[in-house]
Amino acid sequence: MPLSAAPVLHWFLPTGGDGRDPGGVTAVQGRTAAATRRLADVDYLAQVARAAERAGFAKLLTPVGLGCVDPWVLTPALAALTERIGFLVAFRAGLSQPTLIAQQADTFRRLFGDRIALNVVTGGDPAEQRAYGDPLPKDERYARSGELMQVVRELLEGRQVDLTGRHVHVESARLHDPALAAPVPLYFGGASPAAEEVAAHHADVQLLWGEPPAAVAERIGRLREKAALLGRAPRFGLRLHVISRDTAAEAWGEADRILAGLDQEAVRASQERFARMDSTGQARMTALHGGSADHLTVAPNLWAGIGLVREGAGTALVGSHDEVAARLWEYRRLGVEEFVLSGYPHLEEAYRVGEEVAPRLRALAAASAAASASAHVGTGTAGEAA
Repeated sequence: MPLSAAPVLHWFLPTGGDGRDPGGVTAVQGRTAAATRRLADVDYLAQVARAAERAGFAKLLTPVGLGCVDPWVLTPALAALTERIGFLVAFRAGLSQPTLIAQQADTFRRLFGDRIALNVVTGGDPAEQRAYGDPLPKDERYARSGELMQVVRELLEGRQVDLTGRHVHVESARLHDPALAAPVPLYFGGASPAAEEVAAHHADVQLLWGEPPAAVAERIGRLREKAALLGRAPRFGLRLHVISRDTAAEAWGEADRILAGLDQEAVRASQERFARMDSTGQARMTALHGGSADHLTVAPNLWAGIGLVREGAGTALVGSHDEVAARLWEYRRLGVEEFVLSGYPHLEEAYRVGEEVAPRLRALAAASAAASASAHVGTGTAGEAA
């Protein structure tokens, strides 16, 4: 994708419940009533899905974990209640065998066409992994994810697979008459060296969390180099929350409201649990604020307050619609081609971001494309004159 092209925007499905305030979405933890006033039932999540579809988002990310409803059960129900929007279905690597995962994905695309992508989640909370019956240490979990991604990809491409790996063993695996017309992209996240090796070998899209631009640029550059050595060129996506309003003052007022409403015991308990996790990405998120509410603006318009209570993606772009679009465009120029966005509550904010931020982002892309074309014409004319 040329750097002047508009990025692809996705939205988030709050499958652990929704409300005006943030809360954890994937691990077993205490949840405040404000974060789950709207239950994660089909009626409400269908409203969010339809809103995101009407607002122009490409896909919906479904999280996975003990605090969420199961994505494989939910997303077909929502696909039947929507028309075009795709689903980025997260699954926890290692909890199901790759042949079954490929079969599920193939069934989804057989029923609903090219509306599915897979988000491969290795897992960063050892306590939650053990609750699922998975005792593997982190690096071994990533090694298993890589083997699984290899098998899933080859099966979905219609190939027979035989693999005897460290963790995955399949013999003569093959899908019956797979729906080959619709590829299933593999999205992947992880910030540790082991995770980056897997991403370089197997990811179609490497998902990053919303760190300051310099940190995102450094990670993209390193991953590009690793992948290039293997003859690969994965795309990059960024997971961010958004607090966008007509004016910057309104947006920061909403951030202040969220911060004032956080239960301090929940903040303390969340930070203690995050510290016990073995996720490098979570450690990077926590390092942005250090568990303190004193210095939460970590880059222009980038606010880390949500990460005080929410694991995983813990930063939000805060500002006027123009400011938020400008910051997204800054990440786009660094090489981010896709954004997975969210806001509280997810129903109303899908419309707000789709109707206010997305058009401004497209306008920035169009202006950049026009400037690039003008510069190209000018260079050609100068060359002819010389």
